[in-house]
Amino acid sequence: MGVDGVGFVKALAKAHESTNPPLEGDYTEAGLLYCGQCHTAKRSRIDIGGEELIVPVWCECMIRADDEERHRNEMILTQMRSTELRGFSLMGQSLENCTFENADRDGDNRDSFVKCRRFAEKFGAMLSDGRGLLLFGDVGTGKTYSAACIANALLSQGRSVIMTSLVTLIESGTNDVLSRLNSIDLLILDDLGAERSTDYALERVYSIVDGRYRSNKPVIYTTNLSLEELKHPVDIRYQRIYDRVLERCYPVEFRGISRRKRGAWSGFEAMNRLLNED
Repeated sequence: MGVDGVGFVKALAKAHESTNPPLEGDYTEAGLLYCGQCHTAKRSRIDIGGEELIVPVWCECMIRADDEERHRNEMILTQMRSTELRGFSLMGQSLENCTFENADRDGDNRDSFVKCRRFAEKFGAMLSDGRGLLLFGDVGTGKTYSAACIANALLSQGRSVIMTSLVTLIESGTNDVLSRLNSIDLLILDDLGAERSTDYALERVYSIVDGRYRSNKPVIYTTNLSLEELKHPVDIRYQRIYDRVLERCYPVEFRGISRRKRGAWSGFEAMNRLLNED
C-alpha cells in the first residue's frame, strides 16, 4: 500500500475513534485499550505497508449491543410488514382473530386441523417446494377457519399472505391486486368452484391458478367440492384448472356437521325453552 493509502487508513482509524472512545472503567494492557465491562480489546494492531497502526475495534459489549439493536429493528419491520399485509389481505374482520390457539382441537376434524398447523410450522419447506393444501368438504366444517389460522400464523411472522376468494378476484379484483398474486409467499383462495361458469370467469380463474402454478409458489384452496368432482369435473372446461390444483396441493378433508347449523340448533334450543315457558 502506498503512502496515500496508509494516510487514508490512519485518517479512517482516527475518525472511528470518536465512535469508540475510552469509557470509564476501560484500561490499557500491552499498549491496547480494553473494555472495563467485558474485558475484550477495543483497539487492535495492524500492519499497513510495513507500518504498525493501532485501530479501533468493537469489543464484545459493542457487538452484542449492535446485534440486539439489529434484532429490535427487524422485529419492528416484521410487525410493520405484518400490519400492512393484514390491511392488504382481503380477509374480513371475522377471520382476523382465527388462531390455532383459539381453535377447537377435539372436534370431528382434529387430524385435518393438525395438518394445517404443521403446514404453517413447516412453511419454509412448503415455500421452497411450491406445495400447498386443498381443504375440501361440506359447508361449515372449518375449512375457511383453518385456512385463516394458517394465514394469521404466517402474517405474524412477517410472511406475505393474501386470503381472498376467486369470486372476489373475478368480480372486484383490481389489476394491482392480481399483479401481486405471483410474488407473495402464500395465496389462499376460498371457495374454489363457487364462481360462475361463464367463459370469462373460467378464463380468469385459469389465469390466476396457472400464474401461481408457473411461479412455483404455494396456494391453499378451500372448496365444497368432493375429491371425485375435482378429479372428474362434469364441465370439462374445469379440467385444466383442477389438474393444476391437484398436482401441487395436498388434499385435506373436513367432515362433520356444519358449525353454522350446529350453532343455529343450539340457539333454537334456547329459544324453544323460552317460548314454551309459562
